[in-house]
Amino acid sequence: MSLHHPQTMTSESTASEAIPAATIIIYRDCPQGGEPQVLMTVRSRNMTFASGMAVFPGGRVDDADFELAKQVPPSMRGDLTLDEVGHQIAAVRETLEETGLALGLKGEIDADKAVASRTMLHETKTLAPVLKAFDWALDLDQIVPFARWYPKNEKLSRVYDTRFYLANLGTGDVEVSTDQAENTRLFWVSAKGALEMAEQGEIKLIFPTRRNLERLALFASFAEARAQAEAIPVKTIVPQIDTSGAKPMLTIMQDAGYPVTAELLETVARG
Repeated sequence: MSLHHPQTMTSESTASEAIPAATIIIYRDCPQGGEPQVLMTVRSRNMTFASGMAVFPGGRVDDADFELAKQVPPSMRGDLTLDEVGHQIAAVRETLEETGLALGLKGEIDADKAVASRTMLHETKTLAPVLKAFDWALDLDQIVPFARWYPKNEKLSRVYDTRFYLANLGTGDVEVSTDQAENTRLFWVSAKGALEMAEQGEIKLIFPTRRNLERLALFASFAEARAQAEAIPVKTIVPQIDTSGAKPMLTIMQDAGYPVTAELLETVARG
């Protein structure tokens, strides 16, 4: 799939058809010491959106995710809306499906059960029967809201309204494997390391992923990332085209925690 430079605006009807999505940035301690690492996946070239791009695990929110959200008791939801709970459930489901990691869950969880639950999830396509079969419960306290990107002003093959979350594995001794359907490679890398790989042409990054990696590169630990995420309320980031300078720039708001808020439009890679 070719990449689009967002030089034209979508109609209001197209913008209103945004697909809800959830993406999770999974931290782990580097086994060799040094900067913490995050898990990235390279999307299959057969995918319609962001094919061949390095992104964080995640995907669209399904109706079943919202249905499961309704089953979460209000006492466990706290001040989260049902819509937000549905997005967080999607992040948990997509993580298990794409990587084999059981995050945002509690109960008796070990490597064998994680493998078995992933196999079941591939069959059921929904998380609720998996939770019941393994006697697990949601533990959404593990999921930290980090960002929300909604490129509704851009002409893209698909418009996703994506919420980004943080989660922490702690130990680096965890096995992950691709699902082969949506991604072809999973790898752990520091945020700075991922940006270096992109500069060297080893991976390709779409605009939101690059901006998020630059933000993540500010932090020396998951604790620092979580502290900033909790200190800055999540704002919906809608990139804008700025034509006031010599060359058009794609820009984002300057008060959402991102150190880089503009890029030359001609260099931008999108879905």
